Amino acid sequence: MPSPKPFIHDDFLLTTPSARELYHGYAETMPIIDYHCHLPPAEIAGDQRWSDIAEVWLGGDHYKWRQMRSNGFAERLCSGRGPDGCASGWERFEAYAKTMERLVGNPLFDWSHLELARYFGVSERLCGASAARIYEQCNAKLREEWFSARGLMKKSNVKVVCTTDDPDDDLRYHREIAENPFGVKVLPAWRPDRILKEAVANGTDPMVHLAERHQYFEANGCKVSDYGLVDIPESGRYADLLFECLKLDAAAGWTTQLHFNCIRNLNSKMFGLIGPDTGFDAIGCADSALGLAKLFDRLESADALPRCILYSLNPRDNEMLASVMGSFQKGPERGKIQLGAAWWFLDQKDGMRRQLETLSALGSLGNFVGMLTDSRSFLSYTRHEYFRRLLCQKLGEEIEKGELPYDLEWLGGIVRDISFNNARDYFGFE
Repeated sequence: MPSPKPFIHDDFLLTTPSARELYHGYAETMPIIDYHCHLPPAEIAGDQRWSDIAEVWLGGDHYKWRQMRSNGFAERLCSGRGPDGCASGWERFEAYAKTMERLVGNPLFDWSHLELARYFGVSERLCGASAARIYEQCNAKLREEWFSARGLMKKSNVKVVCTTDDPDDDLRYHREIAENPFGVKVLPAWRPDRILKEAVANGTDPMVHLAERHQYFEANGCKVSDYGLVDIPESGRYADLLFECLKLDAAAGWTTQLHFNCIRNLNSKMFGLIGPDTGFDAIGCADSALGLAKLFDRLESADALPRCILYSLNPRDNEMLASVMGSFQKGPERGKIQLGAAWWFLDQKDGMRRQLETLSALGSLGNFVGMLTDSRSFLSYTRHEYFRRLLCQKLGEEIEKGELPYDLEWLGGIVRDISFNNARDYFGFE
């Protein structure tokens, strides 16, 4: 009996001949634009290297920490920030390997094996029994000259990255990167959440300061803003500030990203111990339809509606967002308002397919600007591969069922556009 294929193989997720043709012929070699991530610019500037696989793989990945906690592991093995200190790299890696044994159907199972295959040459399933072998194999790969922050970005065929930056950041690391180019454009992205929240709480007016900092970011190559919101208010102080900020984005020709319907830091005890962005957030259920519509109408009436990408963490909002954005599309731009990629808890097979289905039904799939990592890890570029395979899976299945014409040149062109070309043109990246 022939041996079975490894879990990650050339046709992973590609369930039909048409899907395989679309992926290998059109998507596979396209470069990556990662227009929203949380990579630390200092680590790119310094070409970060890592002591072992646990440091690069588990160092800032709250997706993994969350599941490790669910499988009974102490905080010292998860984030390493608990009251009992941090475990060794081997102990943490072994704990995650044992967690993988329980993650049937979880996207981490797929992502982790993709990362092991693409960056470490590992085809064996990660589990408690294989952990020691894989740990040594990965650590040997880490010692190779190319294995660094910049090396990983180049190996992944990344062309542009937009980080996430506080308006008061001096952007010195971005300037260092620009002065020492390595083939990947690394640009700042404006994230004014902290200042807006403080202004609402204190009753101050931050707009003069924000306008000055906006110009400073623009001078340093910024083309994208990002706002993390619980909801989009219909009126009030925050709604007014958001309106003024988006006017700045429109005047500068930036693209605005609105992330909302996330409730953060639910576990106050753990927030006090290890801080934010550590895996204690959840999907919100705020109704932002009217607030979003009023914001867009107000901006459009002022001829100040920027290009905008909409992300809700609640999947029930997909159709609502697609219908609202259709009311504010405007030439000559194609897809001026975008339904953003499946985000955070939704960037798994079902979430990505639902986003693609909604965009196909209520929008224009061919104009979609594609995937992003939303990650703090230099190993997360496989999420672009994962998304592209699912896109080709969807289209291939529809071809096989007779729901789409068998025209691979046409559909392959759409796949290439969604993979790279649309984002390049939409954001104005050179």
